[in-house]
Amino acid sequence: MHATEALKEADRLMTICNSCRYCEGLCAVFPAMELRREFGDADLNYLANLCHGCGACYTDCQFSPPHEFAVNVPAVLAKVRNDSYLSYAWPPALKLLFGANGMVVGLLTATCISLFLLGFVGWSAGGEMFAVHAGPGAFYRLMSHNAMALLFGLAFAYALAAMAMGARTFWLGSRPPAISPDDAAMAVSDVATLRYLGGGGAGCDVDDAGKDRRRLYHHLTFYGFLLCFAATSVATLYHYLLGMEAPYPPYDLPVVLGSVGGIGLIIGPIGLLHQKLRRGAHLGDARAFGMESAFVLLLVATSVTGFALLLARETAAMGVLLAVHLGVVLSLFLLLPYSKMVHGLYRGLALLRSAAERRAHRQQGNTA
Repeated sequence: MHATEALKEADRLMTICNSCRYCEGLCAVFPAMELRREFGDADLNYLANLCHGCGACYTDCQFSPPHEFAVNVPAVLAKVRNDSYLSYAWPPALKLLFGANGMVVGLLTATCISLFLLGFVGWSAGGEMFAVHAGPGAFYRLMSHNAMALLFGLAFAYALAAMAMGARTFWLGSRPPAISPDDAAMAVSDVATLRYLGGGGAGCDVDDAGKDRRRLYHHLTFYGFLLCFAATSVATLYHYLLGMEAPYPPYDLPVVLGSVGGIGLIIGPIGLLHQKLRRGAHLGDARAFGMESAFVLLLVATSVTGFALLLARETAAMGVLLAVHLGVVLSLFLLLPYSKMVHGLYRGLALLRSAAERRAHRQQGNTA
């Protein structure tokens, strides 16, 4: 018995695919499938998160619709994958709130937190709210550094803890294999290069591969996020080790890193959303559109409000823009465990498990 109809259908398809094995060279899903004769819920969640949704197996499959077997692995695994985000979410009481109304919850959260911070900044700054502030420490005349650090530190710690709890449940779902350093190196390489969105060879290929730019937009989003995180980390070191207070000059490292990353976080998410809209609806899960769109919106809003603050930080609009930008960023942190962001975490763990299983299988073959 399976927990959902999607898992039941995934079991049916994996049984058919395990008998056929025509697609075993397309990606990591099918070699992992071939190591199993039965598919529990945890196994199917693992395979679903290992899938990159390229659609190559649908194109190549002789049993895809309108065949009576109606094999559509990308669509069914997309449903299982999206269900897994909610089933592993922690605490469980919050998962349905965001899963069912992703766009609405994202917008409301960002708006409410921004309004709260706007009121807080206005209250703490008093008559300085609409004054012009310039030079080091200008931001902290409106909101103290300690208040910012505490607020965002707690939000980020919560997000990390919630995602760690979900990752633990995912990993321990079905007898995890022993991991070697080589397995970890392979998984990191697969994640960093998005190997299974490479198109052809060891990656996935579809009829319109030349038009599928998801790999590019994934890279822009992923590395844009890392650059923005690096900018925040460098600014933290500046503040605590060197005693240098924000805002920093446009040529300084935190601003340069944040600006380059911010460009990536505008182009990348919008590009991914565009690619999703232009791909065939038969290859995905329409239920996830709200969740994915909300995450895209928050990423883009983070960058746009950040650039607006950068450009207008020495004007009377700085106080309002600071509150709005901080509100959007805080909303992003709080909603990370319940957004499409977790797909990177679970996919990375799935790739790690896949690397370990492949190595163990090779070693067994060599000793047989």
